[in-house]
Amino acid sequence: MASITRVRLPILIRSSPALTRPISCTATLRKGPVETTKDTLKKADRLVSDVAVKGIEVGEEATQKAKDTLGIKGSEVKGKSQELKGDAEELAGRGKGKAEEAIGKAKGKAHEVSGKMGV
Repeated sequence: MASITRVRLPILIRSSPALTRPISCTATLRKGPVETTKDTLKKADRLVSDVAVKGIEVGEEATQKAKDTLGIKGSEVKGKSQELKGDAEELAGRGKGKAEEAIGKAKGKAHEVSGKMGV
């Protein structure tokens, strides 16, 4: 019966510039269509939230000023409050429209980029 012997051969590793690259050149720094779309949607969401909060604050401030300055009755204050609430809702609607427009643009851009990449 023949015996089998193990032989260790040295492994040669060549270092070439093509095989090594600095960490700063990694692909994770580049944003793809998904990341770009996420960023755009986050910006749109923030825009809508800011407009809604601003509208609510404007309504609250106006109601308080009306109470303090005019000294009007409660029912009149409620009427003015409802009017200002409508203004705040209008502002929020405008913000929502702008956000939806931005979302549409982001989706179109993502679709365009994914089409160019052949995905």
